[in-house]
Amino acid sequence: MNPPAPSNTVSFGLGDRVCVVTGGAQGIGEACARRFAGEGAHTVIADVADERGQALAAELGAIYVHCDVGDKAQVDAAVARVLQAHGRIDVLVNNAGIFKAADFLDVTEADYDAVLRVNLKGSFLMGQAVAREMAKAAPRTAAAGQATRGAIVNMSSVNAVLTIPTISTYNMSKGGVNQLTRVMALSLADKGIRVNAVAPGTIATELAAKSVLTSEEAKQRIMSRTPMRRFGEPSEVADCVAFLASDAASYITGEIVVIDGGRMTLNYTVPT
Repeated sequence: MNPPAPSNTVSFGLGDRVCVVTGGAQGIGEACARRFAGEGAHTVIADVADERGQALAAELGAIYVHCDVGDKAQVDAAVARVLQAHGRIDVLVNNAGIFKAADFLDVTEADYDAVLRVNLKGSFLMGQAVAREMAKAAPRTAAAGQATRGAIVNMSSVNAVLTIPTISTYNMSKGGVNQLTRVMALSLADKGIRVNAVAPGTIATELAAKSVLTSEEAKQRIMSRTPMRRFGEPSEVADCVAFLASDAASYITGEIVVIDGGRMTLNYTVPT
């Protein structure tokens, strides 16, 4: 049984912020877009799933931008479109990601290139392009009188540390996202830009259903390693993203926040 997450009642003061979510047409990205829009933020959904993205944008009163994050020209065009519409970018959620399942000996060069291109190169390209614009923006005052220009939240995974043999390229890409997050945080701190990541465990999304929840046996294997005894909800990840994007997290940068129901903490406390 996977009970629904409690309805959100906490506001992180993101109203009027310009928030861009890549891979925002579905799953965790959609949950983030809904979270931002619910706070009154100017939300921008960037994706390659045009039909779903346009429908969600229309529902939320957001902007949809077609963007393949692994293509620098499309990234630059998407950033320019946001600046044209809103004049600035306050928050970026680097969420776009794919996987290619295969036994390690069967991974092809094409699959390797495809996964790293979106998950790691895409996060780098979008993060760099947005950070350049954030660095130009006039600073605003956050907590403790700190001058800030923006916040970036990268989408990592517990599989940046843990490993699943059949999604090796995904594991590698998310390990890279962790290091990307740390180096961006250090490089951009003096520019008033905070960079963090969230690392979800198994969240009830379409991606999880296709990658790790492919059978009842697979579900039970993961549940046996999850102390909270349920899968996470996309909205629960979105809540953490909203916190990290807000002034409530004004002294947090370079962190990878794990959202996994206790899975990575598990030692011998839960019978397997």
